[in-house]
Amino acid sequence: MTRKSFREAVVSGAVFGMLCCVPAFAQNPTAPDNTRMNQSDRGNGAVTADQAKNNKSDREIMQEIRKSIVADKSLSTYAHNVKIISQHGQVTLKGPVHSEEERRAIEAKAIDVAGQGKVTNQISVKGEQSSR
Repeated sequence: MTRKSFREAVVSGAVFGMLCCVPAFAQNPTAPDNTRMNQSDRGNGAVTADQAKNNKSDREIMQEIRKSIVADKSLSTYAHNVKIISQHGQVTLKGPVHSEEERRAIEAKAIDVAGQGKVTNQISVKGEQSSR
């Protein structure tokens, strides 16, 4: 085998190996995703995570709220993953949770950090038709 044919065989084998190992979710166009959950973020005036301010106080607010939520092991994974957006000290909470109790608990944690009147709760309870 010549050097060129050996190199071609190695490259062909590598490409074949990569094609055979494509994850199942990449091959399945019906694999679950969160596109529907994020549709509310597409409206005009919707607050999204990329609008969070990068100043120190807003980062600290988001970090403290996230720490408080994640530390509460009674909350579901959904609750641990809500979006927390802080803009000039005003906090917006978004995303689905499993219950009204989780919704209220997250809001209370955000208020403890940001202060009364500084939190907009747009968290929805999974299964409800309209978000709040």
